[in-house]
Parts: sequence; structure tokens; C-alpha cells
Amino acid sequence: MTSVQTYVPGSPRIAMTSSAEQQARRELLREKARGLRLGVKPSGCSGYKYVLEYVHAPAPGDHEVTITDDVRVYVDDKSLPLVNGTEIDYVTEGVNRFFKFRNPNAEGECGCGESFSVSV
Repeated sequence: MTSVQTYVPGSPRIAMTSSAEQQARRELLREKARGLRLGVKPSGCSGYKYVLEYVHAPAPGDHEVTITDDVRVYVDDKSLPLVNGTEIDYVTEGVNRFFKFRNPNAEGECGCGESFSVSV
């Protein structure tokens, strides 16, 4: 189930499923962090790799997306065009559990799922 958010034109759009929201809340409490930073870095065979980091204080240029009162996602200026509109899920596949990204900007992914490509 996807969380509901109000869209403000020009604002960053990041959503989380309820399972991702619950996992993020647990991790943020454990790490005593203010939120998660969603970013990308050049990597892999397709071009970019998602990066999640704990945020204790927003950095200059961070865009804040409030998922709930206690779950926030921050995206920097450089990553925003590549991840805007992304839905974050938390999935279980076999014995592995991880955050999964559904990115409408991704035009392709590598076979192992570690990287994605976009046309910007």
C-alpha cells in the first residue's frame, strides 16, 4: 500500500509503501537520525546506483519530503532530477530484505538490479 501525499507543483515527489515507512522508522529510531537521504552515484554497468544515508542535519541544497511526522526523505539538487517520483518499497526476497526503488525516470536496469540508466 502506497502512502498518500499532497502534491505541490514544483516540489519533489518521493513516496514510500507502508512496509518501507515502517522499516525506515525503525532504522531512524535506532540511528537517532532525522531522516534518510536518497541519492545516486555513478556506478555499475547501467550508469547510476541508489544510495541511502542517514541524515542527522540537512545539508545545503537538500529538498525535504515528509512521508510522516517521523519519517523524512532528503534529496540533494543533483540527484533530484534522477529520482523525482520514485516510490521506495521494503521487500523480502528469499532470506534477503532490502529497500527497492520504483523509479519512473529509470529507462533501464542492469541484470543484477544494482544500477539503472536514465536519459536526462
